[in-house]
Amino acid sequence: MNSWIEKIYSPRIVRFALNSWPPFWGAGIKIESISEDFCSVKIRLKLRWWNKNANRTQYGGSIFSITDPIYSLMLMGILGKEYYVWDKEASINFIKPGKTELFAKMEITQNQLDEILASTVNGDKCFPEFIIHVKDAAGEVVSEVHRKLYVRKKPEYRESDPIGPASESST
Repeated sequence: MNSWIEKIYSPRIVRFALNSWPPFWGAGIKIESISEDFCSVKIRLKLRWWNKNANRTQYGGSIFSITDPIYSLMLMGILGKEYYVWDKEASINFIKPGKTELFAKMEITQNQLDEILASTVNGDKCFPEFIIHVKDAAGEVVSEVHRKLYVRKKPEYRESDPIGPASESST
């Protein structure tokens, strides 16, 4: 994250930016809320005439889009400028047609965050995985999205290796 972006990176700014972003508003995607600690995001996908498929239900691409790039942005907000955070891979399982507005809630638990921090302290790569259940207005799951991220501490912020060449004494 660039230093000037870090200065303005807040849940309010991220929510405004995403809700103003043409791929989101064009698809009917709206960020309903982002918690102050970036650990929870709620999203709604409106059902509009222009985002329906040939069967008059939610277009699958829009359903998949509501999860992208949310987890990356959440971790960027939590971890800050010390980390690289990228989406690595994703898949979707369509369970039933989305005939209403759809909703998703994405969360990062303290345990998940602790695992990421512990795995990356010395510069190792971490690939946290998240599953999102996209639900209809009745609360029934219409799709399950699996996302895998790439997280790595930037070199200048890594802890030095206590057993590496710098700590070995010559005999």
